[in-house]
Amino acid sequence: MSLLESIILGIIQGLTEFLPVSSSGHLEIGKVLLNVELEESLSFTVMVHFATVLSTITVFFKEIKILFFDVLKFKWNPSTKYFVKILISMIPVLIVGIFFQDKVESLFSGNLVLVGIALLFTALLLFLTTLVKTEGTKKIPFSDAFMMGLAQALAVIPGLSRSGSTIATGLLLKNKRDDVARFSFLMVLIPIIGAALLKLLDLIEAPAGNVNFLPLIAGFLAAYISGYLACKWMINIVKRGKLIWFAIYCGSVGMISIIFS
Repeated sequence: MSLLESIILGIIQGLTEFLPVSSSGHLEIGKVLLNVELEESLSFTVMVHFATVLSTITVFFKEIKILFFDVLKFKWNPSTKYFVKILISMIPVLIVGIFFQDKVESLFSGNLVLVGIALLFTALLLFLTTLVKTEGTKKIPFSDAFMMGLAQALAVIPGLSRSGSTIATGLLLKNKRDDVARFSFLMVLIPIIGAALLKLLDLIEAPAGNVNFLPLIAGFLAAYISGYLACKWMINIVKRGKLIWFAIYCGSVGMISIIFS
């Protein structure tokens, strides 16, 4: 992977992470279009995802800081309750990461048919939110946090949007739109940080000649900067519920991926 290719893919990751259009699916499409070697595909994917997680932390820093110090009070306050919901949402993806890691890694192989089908499913989920009245009033209960966690676990499939799946699930369960958007972006922090740290340890332990760190660093920086800008810009769009346009986009890209695969 060249330096320019890593920067392009990093920008793609940063711009698409916060939209319900599947950043992993777009990364797979980008790798195929750029004819990128896929030997260390998953390592690059994890690193640029980690970069956008850091951009999320930057944008939500004040909220995360309050949540962190409230939890350290070891009292059953709203922040502790919210943190427990995040932990509950992590259970499904933790199970997938422990027991199905090899199968997940095998999905990142430039299979555009798989990506296309997953994008069509993302489009369907987003379209359903426009058919069903989703202006809920409840704040995400523990059961709905788990259901959103299930959606996040399924979204390890490239092309199935993580944010699209979790936001659509939260809305279809009649939760408040603002709460769903916020929870969707915060629930991913711990799982991806953990996955990225494990992958980083693998890269550090690998023989120096087998890993080219420069493209990883360039892609990381490109994803962080573009992700920070996209996060600040796009979160409000997601909160306003203009998901039909994302559904049309995902459906179109999904069909193109399948046809030209």
